[in-house]
Amino acid sequence: MLVSLGLLATPSAFGSFAPLSNNTRTSSSKATNHQIAKQLAVNSRRGSQKLLRQIVFPCNSVYGRVSYGSPISAVLIEDSSTMATSEEDTENIGILGVDSALRPFKDHFEYRIKKYVDQRNLFEKYEGGLEEFAKGYLKFGFNREEDGIVYREWAPAAQEAQLIGDFNGWDGSNHKMEKNQFGVWSIKIPDSGGNPAIPHNSRVKFRFKHSDGVWIDRIPAWVKYATVDPNRFGAPYDGVHWDPPPSERYEFKYSHPPKPKAPRIYEAHVGMSSSELRINSYREFADDVLPRIRANNYNTVQLMAVMEHSYYASFGYHVTNFFAVSNRSGTPEDLKYLIDKAHSLDLQVLMDVVHSHASNNVTDGLNGFDVGQSSQDSYFHTGERGYHKLWDSRVFNYGNWEVLRFLLSNLRWWLEEFKFDGFRLDGVTSMLYHHHGINMAFTGNYNEYFSEATDADAVVYLMLANSLIHSILPDATVIAEDVSGMPGLGRPVSEGGIGFDYRLAMAIPDKWIDYLKNKNDEEWSMKDLSCSLTNRRHTEKCISYAESHDQSIVGDKTLAFFLMDKEMYSGMSCLTDASPSVERGIALHKMIHFITMALGGEGYLNFMGNEFGHPEWIDFPREGNGWSYEKCRRQWSLVDTDHLRYKFMNAFDRAMNALDDKFPFLSSTKQIVSSTDEEDKVIVFERGDLVFVFNFHPENTYDGYKVGCDLPGKYRVALDSDAWEFGGLGRVGHDVDHFTSPEGIPGVPETNFNNRPNSFKVLSPARTCVVYYRVEESPEETNDGNLGSVNETLQAESAKQENIEELATVVYQGESLGETNDYDLAGVSAKSPIDGAKQENIEEPASVQGKRIVASKPDDPEQEEKKMEDGTVDD
Repeated sequence: MLVSLGLLATPSAFGSFAPLSNNTRTSSSKATNHQIAKQLAVNSRRGSQKLLRQIVFPCNSVYGRVSYGSPISAVLIEDSSTMATSEEDTENIGILGVDSALRPFKDHFEYRIKKYVDQRNLFEKYEGGLEEFAKGYLKFGFNREEDGIVYREWAPAAQEAQLIGDFNGWDGSNHKMEKNQFGVWSIKIPDSGGNPAIPHNSRVKFRFKHSDGVWIDRIPAWVKYATVDPNRFGAPYDGVHWDPPPSERYEFKYSHPPKPKAPRIYEAHVGMSSSELRINSYREFADDVLPRIRANNYNTVQLMAVMEHSYYASFGYHVTNFFAVSNRSGTPEDLKYLIDKAHSLDLQVLMDVVHSHASNNVTDGLNGFDVGQSSQDSYFHTGERGYHKLWDSRVFNYGNWEVLRFLLSNLRWWLEEFKFDGFRLDGVTSMLYHHHGINMAFTGNYNEYFSEATDADAVVYLMLANSLIHSILPDATVIAEDVSGMPGLGRPVSEGGIGFDYRLAMAIPDKWIDYLKNKNDEEWSMKDLSCSLTNRRHTEKCISYAESHDQSIVGDKTLAFFLMDKEMYSGMSCLTDASPSVERGIALHKMIHFITMALGGEGYLNFMGNEFGHPEWIDFPREGNGWSYEKCRRQWSLVDTDHLRYKFMNAFDRAMNALDDKFPFLSSTKQIVSSTDEEDKVIVFERGDLVFVFNFHPENTYDGYKVGCDLPGKYRVALDSDAWEFGGLGRVGHDVDHFTSPEGIPGVPETNFNNRPNSFKVLSPARTCVVYYRVEESPEETNDGNLGSVNETLQAESAKQENIEELATVVYQGESLGETNDYDLAGVSAKSPIDGAKQENIEEPASVQGKRIVASKPDDPEQEEKKMEDGTVDD
């Protein structure tokens, strides 16, 4: 078998597969590597420092806007076809036309494209194609075949093998397995009395003897379920044969929801989603948490820790059983219920997939099959290359035929069996480079991405994976967790890219933490923030986020806790005046999350609970904390209690998402930052046809502040973080018309205001963000018939929605938010009863004291205060 040091993976176990037969095709010993002379050398340098999350790219690098060259010409016309390359193909690599700075690395792209195409041709020759190759779960593991159960396992290092379990009293002497020339062990167990010999939900294991004569028991690699005795501390896991009768199988009722133009992702961990001190279940999450997610206008749920992992505190990233659902939260049928419920709410569901490494757990995991054999007979590399020192885990051999079968089939399994809508692939940086990103401060220099340090086998695997996913589910969403910023990661495979739909913008949360830890408010740089948020490849989409689970794990804090710290325990009641710390914290929490969403990418992600400013940190039960669940849960009562200020941050999070529903700005390619004023601490930008004004100044409120815009006309407030329903002071009038004035000579940017052809003036209070939309006027419209602001819309919605559960019921009955008049944002014209300071126009502001403005009082302060206490403010 040819192995991974630049050589193609070749067939080792199956050609045209014949059950229980050794008459399978042999591997092609004459398979050639057409570019062995260009083989990338292996760089197995290692280090022990923390994997860097901060990436430094100069703002004038290609990570700004990249201009297009000639029209893209794909080297690979159709991934699903039988492909061959030629000199003419590689002369016209599409990605080199997208970014001309990649042309010096043409040899690298030719090499990996050739390697990818040759691998697909081998799949076509020996397995019937990539899609058929990825059906390994129909051959390996336990499957029904001709009145019996057939079990197969790839274990070339085993000398003898048996199947043991509850069904035979854990005595394998009568269930010895046979091995073919490719190292695949198999056995067929006939039915007994018309019933399967191995009962559903019974325990099983693979017992084998290795070269030193020792017998060991392992969980089958392809097992669909694994459990552990909860009454035995440190007990080993057992594989479970999962084959429920038709009456117990969950049948999906809903199809995949339409793919959103821009994903607004709610990252969730089912186990820690309960408010109680315990592990939550899939069904409880579906019934209790999914309605909250839908009510806050997210369109995507990303589930963490689905794949079985024996160590709960690993957050699901040390996977032991790749095809098995984590049993802590329920059964495979329970997970299907969750996904189907999400689909009924028009939520797509992404799964956090870990193919970058595997747990080093020998007893419970895949590592147990490694008994010192060579790399071509193992799932992992040997020696240092097969061990990730930073993560204390095993590294896959992506050039191995059976490893490719295992991992690609794993992706297809989750798509086909559970109806997931896509994946977030974890640890992609570790896969892309032999150094795994350890001790690497990526600067954006292209030599860092295309050199001998690049793991070509892993790159080709990712190309194959993305091709497979989009072939099975064309509308799938696939996201890469990559800190390096490798060019082409988010370009199609047909162009020579790696094929991801999005990459995570991982430098953004680090920027916010740096600012909150190390800078006073007066030291915040508007240019630096703007640069960090927009510093991405123009042709590759990003998912932005201010904080995810990474920023909340033990030893760190949520952004809300950074901002307000101990005052979150005593200062969050609406029944008392907010302290300066809480007032600042809530204001900046809204601004940080919103500018990250609006300027940081083409999609947005929020981790469960952070939408309402969940305090403290995450700490899983472990010996060091007395196995406590205190910090491993979500305190939903904080946002549900009407007199607590958490509801304001939650309401604003809902409004942010609603704004993108109403004016789709995340999917817009128009993004122009017109002003980053360091003295005023103001950032002004356009996204789509919306105008965003962020005032980060801790004290100064600006009256008649001039902002540039593209289109002339009349503008009104679309969203205002200072509105009363968001815990603000209501200083901005929502019924004010802002008329534009022309600036300079049309078509001559240097004569315009901040390079914008038009401008209008606004009131910009300190520590607020206000979004303006252009009013589309027509003869049918009346003065009050224009599109209302999101603030107003949400207020109108609140009156029609008694509680979250009622909304969930409406949606679950098949009526999506966009299909009913009640939730049609464009159809609401009623003005909010809580409308901020009532100013006739922007030239008649509240009283002025120098540059600072004291907000006007609401029309009826006592009535407004009563609404706050009675809980009538939208939460």
